[in-house]
Amino acid sequence: MAVVDTFRAAGYKVISVDIVENAAADFNVLVSLDNNWVEQEAQVCQGVGAALGGDKVEAVINVAGGWAGGKASDPDWVKNADLMWKQSVWSSAISGTLAAKFLSSGGLLVLPGAKPALAGTPGMMGYGLAKAAVHQLVKSLASDGSGLPDLACVLGILPVTLDTPMNRKFMPGADTSTWTPLAEVGRIMLAWTQHRERFQSGSLVALVTAGGQTRMEAC
Repeated sequence: MAVVDTFRAAGYKVISVDIVENAAADFNVLVSLDNNWVEQEAQVCQGVGAALGGDKVEAVINVAGGWAGGKASDPDWVKNADLMWKQSVWSSAISGTLAAKFLSSGGLLVLPGAKPALAGTPGMMGYGLAKAAVHQLVKSLASDGSGLPDLACVLGILPVTLDTPMNRKFMPGADTSTWTPLAEVGRIMLAWTQHRERFQSGSLVALVTAGGQTRMEAC
C-alpha cells in the first residue's frame, strides 16, 4: 500500500498485482491462490497486458512476501518453507517475466530479498531458503542474456525489519527505531525509478535503520 501511495502521489499510474484489490491503484490484477505457479504467471501476464494496452512500464516492483519460522526438527518447517517459496519465489519469477514483456528500456525491476538470508537462518529455514533464491534471481536477471530490455536495472531490496502493523502486533515492546518505515521504502523505490540513488544492476541493497534513520548498503 505504501509503495502504491507514493507513486500515485508522484503522478504515476499504478497497476497492483495482489490477492486482494488495492483501491488506491489505477488498475488491479487479482491473483488466485488456487492456481499453480504456471497458471499464476499466465493470469498475471494476461491481466497486466490488458491493463497496459500495448504501453510499457518504467518499473516492476515486487514487495510480496511474509515470514514463517521453523528449524529442521520442527514438524511444520517444510510446510512453512512451501509458503515462503510461493510468496517470495513465485512472485519474483513472475515479476521477471513481467519485466521481460513490459519493462521499458532502462527500466527498473526490484525483487524482495532479506538481509538475514545472506547468512544461515537456522530458526527460519524456509524463509532463508526462499530469500536466498530471490538473491540469486536478482544476479541472473541482471546478467547479459537474461532477456530483460536494454539498460534494465535489477536490484534486490534487503530489509531487516519493516515497520508494519503485523510486526508491531507480534513484537510489542521492540525497539522500532531500528525498523524501516514503509514510507521510506516507497521513497527509495520512487527514487530508483527516476534514476536517482540507483545502485549497479545486480546489487543486493540492504536497508539499515538506526535511530529512526535509514541508510542503504550494497551487500
